[in-house]
Amino acid sequence: MLLVILYPIIYILSASVSNPLDVNSGKMWLWPVDMTFEGYMRVFDNREIGMGYLNTSVYTLIGTVIHLALLLPCAFALSRKDMHGKGIIMLFLLLTMFFSGGLIPNYLLIKELGMMNTGWAVMVPGAISIWSIVVTRTFFAMNVPQELQEAAEIDGSHLFGVFFRIALPLSGPIIAVMSLFHAVGLWNQYFSALLYLSDRSLFPLQLILREILILQEMNTSMMMSGDQLEGLAEQARIADILKYAVMIISALPLLVVYPFLQRFFVKGVLIGSLKG
Repeated sequence: MLLVILYPIIYILSASVSNPLDVNSGKMWLWPVDMTFEGYMRVFDNREIGMGYLNTSVYTLIGTVIHLALLLPCAFALSRKDMHGKGIIMLFLLLTMFFSGGLIPNYLLIKELGMMNTGWAVMVPGAISIWSIVVTRTFFAMNVPQELQEAAEIDGSHLFGVFFRIALPLSGPIIAVMSLFHAVGLWNQYFSALLYLSDRSLFPLQLILREILILQEMNTSMMMSGDQLEGLAEQARIADILKYAVMIISALPLLVVYPFLQRFFVKGVLIGSLKG
């Protein structure tokens, strides 16, 4: 299993620093062949890459904080046995997992809220999911004993004190899991930015990398239609080497962060999914 998971990562990393001709011909199957960093140099020659990294980092950080601020209190309240009407609330929430307004109503909503061409259009829509609420609620119900909460209330602690002093300190694994899930989604997000952002200074990294790939493919197509075959092979080579470099640049931050959260990730998923 380890080899099955590692091989694609090693292959893409090696392909990003290998001659594309060797990659396409099959000479490169694991380790780099005829090493070249041309792909990375061409990508980072684009001055907007740094801006995209900064924007994506800001969206991911603030968006994850918003996600946790909405998710944790909601899930904790629904996990308590003394909450009246939680069955009706859960039914109402679960309906949204099967029915949605669609793209046009969402676009009109973002426009009417005044979030067009702002970072909020990337961070606020989808800030919380019902699946996350269900898993986190289950975690709270199983790992924050009701007796402990009642004892704290008898000692004079109010509901907010129980949440901040008892529930949250016991919920490190599920907080790490939900943070990672949502952060990965925000880091890879480009469709919302494509719909709602027109100011290039607000573009996230994924949208800029997408433009680089599309521009290179368009250059290749134009040369084919214009019968400029002399530079066609070179353009195809550049397109191939850019493709692998873009994959590494976009995925590297998550690959670096994940090992530090792995133990929380595994524990949180297993505990949070035992009961529905």
